[in-house]
Amino acid sequence: MTENQIVVQRTIDASAKDLFEVLTNPEKHAQLDGSGFVRSVDQADRIQSVGQVFTMNMEGDHMGGEYQTDNHVTAYAENKMVGWQTAPAGTEPKGWEWLWELEPEGSDSTVVTLTYDWDKVTDEAILRKVSFPLVSESQLEESLNNLAAAVTG
Repeated sequence: MTENQIVVQRTIDASAKDLFEVLTNPEKHAQLDGSGFVRSVDQADRIQSVGQVFTMNMEGDHMGGEYQTDNHVTAYAENKMVGWQTAPAGTEPKGWEWLWELEPEGSDSTVVTLTYDWDKVTDEAILRKVSFPLVSESQLEESLNNLAAAVTG
């Protein structure tokens, strides 16, 4: 963890390919979310490239209840990495990013690193409204646990 990011990691007994299949399916993101903010997907295709945008239905006190986010894909390398910057729906990203990295350890084991980074947040209105980090290290670790459960059944 640095001043403006939290990084968690764990080994999951699954192939990078199987993990990537889950991570690139926005329909699975509510199941993976350890923070409890993600409710459902609103508009999304499987993530296949940088530049895609998928919309999620969210809920949290920090935004006054229900809201939507547009998630702009910023990283994509098949079976290795996927990431996105989140923004209130209809706006451009404000600088916080989620990055999932997959490092195979043999054919049936993968080291998964999840980074929550808010270093690029400069919008004063956002900084006044949101107290970063919005998601804790333990909530990110729960996301890794949820990923393991989702892929291993």
